[in-house]
Amino acid sequence: MNSKMTRRTLLGQAAATGAIGSLPTMSMAATSDKIRVGGLHDLSGFLDFLGVPMNKMLLLAIEEVNAAGGLLGKELEPVIYDPQTNMSLYSQFATQLSLKDRAAVAIGGITSASRETIRPILHRYNVPYFYNTLYEGGVCDRNTVALGTTPAQTVEKLVPYTMKLWGKKVYTLAADYNYGHITAAWVKRFVEENGGEVVETDYFPLDVTNFGPTISKIQSAKPDMIMSVLVGSGHLGFYNQWAAAGMKNEIPIASTTFGGGGAEIEIIKPEVANGIVSSYGYYPSIDTPANRALVEKVKARYPTDTPLLTELSVLTYESLLIWASAVREAGSLDQAKILEVLEAGQTYDLPSGQVTIDPLTHHAVRDVYIADLQDKSFIIKEKYSQVQPSDTQLVCNLQEDPTANVQHEISLN
Repeated sequence: MNSKMTRRTLLGQAAATGAIGSLPTMSMAATSDKIRVGGLHDLSGFLDFLGVPMNKMLLLAIEEVNAAGGLLGKELEPVIYDPQTNMSLYSQFATQLSLKDRAAVAIGGITSASRETIRPILHRYNVPYFYNTLYEGGVCDRNTVALGTTPAQTVEKLVPYTMKLWGKKVYTLAADYNYGHITAAWVKRFVEENGGEVVETDYFPLDVTNFGPTISKIQSAKPDMIMSVLVGSGHLGFYNQWAAAGMKNEIPIASTTFGGGGAEIEIIKPEVANGIVSSYGYYPSIDTPANRALVEKVKARYPTDTPLLTELSVLTYESLLIWASAVREAGSLDQAKILEVLEAGQTYDLPSGQVTIDPLTHHAVRDVYIADLQDKSFIIKEKYSQVQPSDTQLVCNLQEDPTANVQHEISLN
């Protein structure tokens, strides 16, 4: 499946779906008889392989709501911008969505940097914001709903599962920025809580592609397993180099990131990737009527350039459906009324499983899975129902402080 989208493809798709695909030099206008839905995903740039599927799934959800009669007697109109993985453009477009386009909701951001660029802007202008990427946790903002998983939901399950399989000596490899450092700290916490030891943690800038010296260090350390918190296309080189060194069948790998964006399993050959164990809030192999129906629906809607179904793209789809449900129940686009509905504890049955919005943190309480990658397919091994975002609950209580507008760095000391 091709995850790339050219400018011509974007504009063509926008015309077909009723969206007006905006590039940075284009402004968006919408008529007063429509409800504007803002999309901020990287359709070009370093992270377009993630942003393009997320945008396609957002458009699909908008189409579904419109096909069912829209909201409040009005049609939804997508207002789609391409920030190009550029934080200045993220800021510009979030402001434009808020003030010029008067979007009723904003959905988007991929990295924590992009989220923290647009979140305060949307908070200031009371535009409800849904963030759908797995991340390090800690956001505390009543205006923001975070559907992506946090380490306490996935890493907390992945560590004991893989230690039981492989052993208690763990070597961690992590990206050298906030997600990598914080997640590596959670790995260490969970390994030690389960009677194990992290023998070493190495951090790598995102542009590092040569892992030869690190592989030698791992061979000398003789761990039972590797926990990979590596991120981005450059870090994919580790897996190929690990297999080339003859280590793939010697020391197994678990990962908090591999396969999360989907493109990895298309890029890395099965003989290299087979056996990597991960944990996410969504896999395309979830065997439920709701997920099987979504998979078929996506194939029918996008028979060519089918978007990769991952936690990021499917939770983007689900976020629009959750917001639409809240609007219907509130009978209004008023931010305060919508937030009250979201905080009421309703459980949504979705392709990813059951989801409830935690009123204390506005993060998802959700089903979480562990899967083994085999021949480009995720074989689900375990399901954990209604897992709390307990890491963020340590630092955030929106019932006590409903005006909070911050991302906390969760201390594990």
